[in-house]
Amino acid sequence: MNYRKLGTSDIEVSDVSLGCWTLGGLNWVNGVPNGWANVDEKQVRSAVRWALDNGVNHFDNADVYGNGRAERMLARSLGWRGRDVLIATKVGFFPGTAAHAYEAGHIRQQCEQSLRNLQRDWIDIYYFHHGNFGNNDCYLPEALATMHRLREEGKIRLIGLSASSDDDFERLVPKIEPTVLQSYANGLDDGFIRPGSVVRRLLEERAMSFVAFSPLAQGLLLDKYSAKNPPSFVEGDQRRDNARFRAEYLTQLEPKVAKLKERFGAETGDLVRMALQYILYEPVVGCVIPGFRNAEQVKMNVEASGRPLSDDDAAFVRDVLAD
Repeated sequence: MNYRKLGTSDIEVSDVSLGCWTLGGLNWVNGVPNGWANVDEKQVRSAVRWALDNGVNHFDNADVYGNGRAERMLARSLGWRGRDVLIATKVGFFPGTAAHAYEAGHIRQQCEQSLRNLQRDWIDIYYFHHGNFGNNDCYLPEALATMHRLREEGKIRLIGLSASSDDDFERLVPKIEPTVLQSYANGLDDGFIRPGSVVRRLLEERAMSFVAFSPLAQGLLLDKYSAKNPPSFVEGDQRRDNARFRAEYLTQLEPKVAKLKERFGAETGDLVRMALQYILYEPVVGCVIPGFRNAEQVKMNVEASGRPLSDDDAAFVRDVLAD
């Protein structure tokens, strides 16, 4: 397993770390689907044990994943070994009874609850989960002050920012001064980490690290779905209304994946390695955090560590998946 330092901190994470969104199971937030189907805790525990035995030291979570379920399941799966790993979690998408999830009191309440859920005394990376701080960022000053107080109290170590637009990152990074940025990045959506991009400039100028979720594009890069028989997802699964899982998009994607298979190999593990290492190729990336639900998936993810792409390989993936 390879490890990379996060920004200017002394924290080093496994370059292939694990995201815990799937652990939350089916879920809704304010009526919006926010979960995943078919999560089995026995399989999750086996997967986490395999990850620990093979060098994974960083797990990424959030209060909204199953509204606490994913944090509690991770804690049970880690057991006593949880004291030896790095855990990130987030606040912002689960509002509870607050008028806004970035109310100062709500942030403190959620931090305390996440600590109880995770059975820990501190959170290694605590993220603002999105860039909406209300009209004119009215909640930002007190939200940030609360984060600083939590850090002074030893309840969090690093402050991170997760967002989904250049505008949010450009507006908020100078004010929040996070150590870590997090967003999606994969061969189909790599704009945040491309040289010359807004976020890449911010990362380089401020010596921050990028944590990439959805590096496998939710399995779309693994030749997992067929245009002739597109997948059907149950209510509460956030993939249900995603146009990328419909026949029209899969028809366009299939010949591109076929080209990738010709170069990198046709086995799922070959495509996992290609997809993860394509993101890790960019030096601003601290780690990728693919999701998981069983040990087989974790094993394929972890085995991609230490198998980088060449310059020509990375250029090939970029050219094939352009458009």
